[in-house]
Amino acid sequence: MAKARKKKRSQPGGANGLVPGKPGSSNRLQVPQSMVIRLGAADIGSNVSQLAADFREVVQPHTAARLKERRSNRLRDYTTMAGPLGVTHFFLFSRSDAGNVHLRFALHPRGPTLQFRVDDYVLAKDIQHAQKHSRAGWKEAFETPPLLVQHGMLSSDEENAANPKQKQLESLTQTMFNAMFPVITPSTTKLEKIKRILLLKRERQEDGTFVINLRHYAITQRRTGLTKKIKRLDPSEQRKREKKGTALPNLSRLEDAADYLLDTADGGYTSASDTELDTDNEVEVVQTTTRKVLSKKELDKVRSGGKEQAEKPRTNVEKRAIKLVELGPRMKLRLVKVEEGLCEGRIMWNEFITKSKAEEKELDQMWEEKRKLKEERRQKQKENVERKKALKKKTKSNTADNGEIRASDDESLDTDEVEDMLEDDDDEQIDDDDHGEDEMEE
Repeated sequence: MAKARKKKRSQPGGANGLVPGKPGSSNRLQVPQSMVIRLGAADIGSNVSQLAADFREVVQPHTAARLKERRSNRLRDYTTMAGPLGVTHFFLFSRSDAGNVHLRFALHPRGPTLQFRVDDYVLAKDIQHAQKHSRAGWKEAFETPPLLVQHGMLSSDEENAANPKQKQLESLTQTMFNAMFPVITPSTTKLEKIKRILLLKRERQEDGTFVINLRHYAITQRRTGLTKKIKRLDPSEQRKREKKGTALPNLSRLEDAADYLLDTADGGYTSASDTELDTDNEVEVVQTTTRKVLSKKELDKVRSGGKEQAEKPRTNVEKRAIKLVELGPRMKLRLVKVEEGLCEGRIMWNEFITKSKAEEKELDQMWEEKRKLKEERRQKQKENVERKKALKKKTKSNTADNGEIRASDDESLDTDEVEDMLEDDDDEQIDDDDHGEDEMEE
């Protein structure tokens, strides 16, 4: 008899052993999942396609990294699969007929949607080419989500008192960006786990426009106060140099270890540049160390106040130099529109169009009528489904007597009604066309 096949492949788990966003997992709602999509993949151009690919790396690892868009795909295709996959955020890149690049940031399933116009952007490859010492291969940095830092997103109380809508707009924008990545707990999160930082800084404009500058950096840290030669004797540095073949220094030509540490060729003094690093800041870090586990007898002696006392824990506080290396991309985002739903629904705010109170009241009535009509059709569809279930159950009970199931005329009529309603619902769905761009261009 052949041996049963044993399954070896499995889905990669998250930090707590669960698959983030997988239906049925307990952390599905705790870990935000995202999709970065190019709408009109063949029409937006190569530069915008590369910008979308760079932004997909920014929101890693909880994103669809290998998503392939087609020209025939519509927004409805992605929203249909968002529920089973646990997707909570959408980032939609598109280009209008006028040549403007737009980024829509939407929450699934009910919105709202923030629409930004990308006034200026720089790709990640251009930033790496401009750096003096370009560092490639930051694969480990993308295994954990970045640290999100927002600066100047909220205005002062005096400015909010003069413009109440501005306060609501700023609060909504800040809240949506805060929900992009998992929550970081300072008391439990280790410094080594934070390897990237995403900076969002609001740029104040005289005309009152809402402009945000986006930057993406990698975080590097090194110990300070030690010379390069002493660092080479550290076991952690040796493991890094093993691949290069220079893990340990060659001391065969020296008579004493002091000759290596003090560098007698320079008169026994080390260079000051060996200990100074080009850093942005220095922080103090408590290094985790192993502690001796006391036996039961030793614990009894300590509790009884014996001569042997417990070993005092060492603080192991050391200074580390923090340096930021820009990974890219750069983007200058200008908020132009806010919508209620997921890329559809009532427009809550528009930078270019200002409506009067009468026009706003008329629009509110129109959306209220649409909402009531949608609720009525949904209720009617629900009643038809319940009637079909009851009819199906009644038909099954008669199969023992008749020997076959006969569909009644009412059932066929109900099926046709349901199909008509579904077709009407599909006609009302809004595809991925930039319906708001026409209003802005006017």
